[in-house]
Amino acid sequence: MKSQELIRAIPDFPLPGILFRDITPLLKDKDGFKEAIDLFVDRFKNRNIDYVVGVEARGYMIGAPLAYAIGAGFIPVRKPGKLPYSKLSESYALEYGTNSLEIHADALGNGEHVVVVDDLLATGGTAAATRRLLERLGAHIDSFAFLIELEALKGRQALPGVDVVSFIRY
Repeated sequence: MKSQELIRAIPDFPLPGILFRDITPLLKDKDGFKEAIDLFVDRFKNRNIDYVVGVEARGYMIGAPLAYAIGAGFIPVRKPGKLPYSKLSESYALEYGTNSLEIHADALGNGEHVVVVDDLLATGGTAAATRRLLERLGAHIDSFAFLIELEALKGRQALPGVDVVSFIRY
């Protein structure tokens, strides 16, 4: 798979001991980027998804073209202070610290079907916080989908009872 060859490993970023998986070479390569998006589209094109929820920031790069390709809307989940309207917030732990995420309070109605997209699943903290936000809004989560999964960090364990899809595993 060309997509996997285009992911760069950067040691000690953003902190010592972290091996960062950089997708910018993949985004730059038109064939590799298309292949990566097509993996998501093929998986979700017939699933009756109302919205693709993308997690800031690299989840937008996958989520927006996916939403377009499957005829769904796109909803951003953002880091604090970025959304201008009434919002909900959830805190979470990172592999290297803590943060929080926000979503507009009127982003979803009760029972709408969503797939959550991000570039990477590590410990699952970001995904679990996103899940809590969506559950507070009454969304039906079809799946969580990641381009990359760092299996040793066991992020799937943070998402019990929901479909988790990843295409490249380390």
